[in-house]
Amino acid sequence: MIADDHSVVRRGIKQILSEETDIRVLGEAENSEEIFEQLYIQDWDVLILDITMPGKSGLDALIELKLRKPELKVLILSMHPEEEIAIRALKTGASGYLNKDSVPGELSKAIRKVYSGGKYISNSLAENIFLSMEKDENKLPHNDLSEREFQVLCLIASGNTLSQIAIELSLSIKTISTYRTRILEKMKLHTNVELTHYAIKHKLVLNT
Repeated sequence: MIADDHSVVRRGIKQILSEETDIRVLGEAENSEEIFEQLYIQDWDVLILDITMPGKSGLDALIELKLRKPELKVLILSMHPEEEIAIRALKTGASGYLNKDSVPGELSKAIRKVYSGGKYISNSLAENIFLSMEKDENKLPHNDLSEREFQVLCLIASGNTLSQIAIELSLSIKTISTYRTRILEKMKLHTNVELTHYAIKHKLVLNT
């Protein structure tokens, strides 16, 4: 399935894949709602997911997808090369992360790699990730968060209420409130506004 809000992009991807004898596109979605409507229609092998869609972002959708169908292999497509987003997407459950500029030459290879159970990132992104690891980024407060705390931070920074996050993650509002308190304490922040500014500054969420 291809999930991208731009019909031109979906057509382009289908055109590229039409030349492959072992890959077929059997579904399309313009937003996260359409993804979930089709999620159980058939046993999808790979979902190609745009990370910047209207409504629920691709990263937020990925969190819910892995909760609902953890075995689904998801290949993230993005106009954004930021290694922080790529790392978090892979940690959240994506099987691959591909910049849209690399699609013509790498898409088929990426699909086959994730379908076979592997992970895929482009060489250019791998180099950026390696360079970022050489920097002293471990001192940034968000690196001390657990994966669940980071998910809550991203959802708050994306404008979700505690009630919406509780539904999203299938947890109680009290539990989400506790996560929020821990996040603020660890990061020495005081409000959701400060959390949001921090997340945008450090490219932890996409400011669309």
